[in-house]
Amino acid sequence: MPAIEYQQRKVFYQVEGKGFPLLLLHGFCEDHRVWDELVEQLDLGRILRIDLPGFGQSAPLERGSIDDFAAGVKAVLDELRIDRCVMVGHSMGGYTTLAFAERYPEYLAGWGLFHSHPFADTEVTRINRAKSREFIQRNGSIPYVKQLFPKLFPPSFLTSQRYISDRLTHWASQFPTEGIQGGLEAMAKRPDRTDVLRHSEVPVLFILGDQDELIPFHQQLAQTHLPDIAQIHVFPKVGHMGLLEAPKKGAAAIQQFYQFCTAQS
Repeated sequence: MPAIEYQQRKVFYQVEGKGFPLLLLHGFCEDHRVWDELVEQLDLGRILRIDLPGFGQSAPLERGSIDDFAAGVKAVLDELRIDRCVMVGHSMGGYTTLAFAERYPEYLAGWGLFHSHPFADTEVTRINRAKSREFIQRNGSIPYVKQLFPKLFPPSFLTSQRYISDRLTHWASQFPTEGIQGGLEAMAKRPDRTDVLRHSEVPVLFILGDQDELIPFHQQLAQTHLPDIAQIHVFPKVGHMGLLEAPKKGAAAIQQFYQFCTAQS
């Protein structure tokens, strides 16, 4: 994979195809590979995927934040001379997308939140993230990621396809400990960004899972009325990993949104 230098660290990316670009950003403890099954279902122009700092092949930042992740994404776009794209982020990638939309709105023809939201962490969530960082400091990251991924899928999905959770665990166990700890800290410190949704001048995509245990369904719905132009997809019987639980539905939703946004550009 090619890479750029950002904050004296390497940020890796993968680009395929030609035409107007779609940029996909992975979630916490994931990397660009999490999109593989969904990308196979897409039929559109150039597809760009980035390993956010501290995940996949990208090195952790010395003191990273979600804003720093967004600036790293912009650095990749500038390296590729991309000045406009459609961007979709999963979970933490959605937080990065929100930060990007706040700081660099001129780059976006549309953007989407795939199992993500604009709300800041509650105090309880921040405390739990701090406890997770302490656990990793004491025990390493492998015990942490082993218990992380099964919580992201509905039990019925794990019964028949546990290998998907196991594969994610295997990948994440190879990420640097400081990258995982940095991701936890970056998420805990991010601000509320409901105003980014409220003031978006381009379309926004929401993909929701009605069995998402990480983001309560009422919280998922609470964001959908904020932008002026939105496409909303609720995936039944899907948890927090719809890009793996229902890749065909995810691809269809993203493709429809991409075509809508590019028709407006």
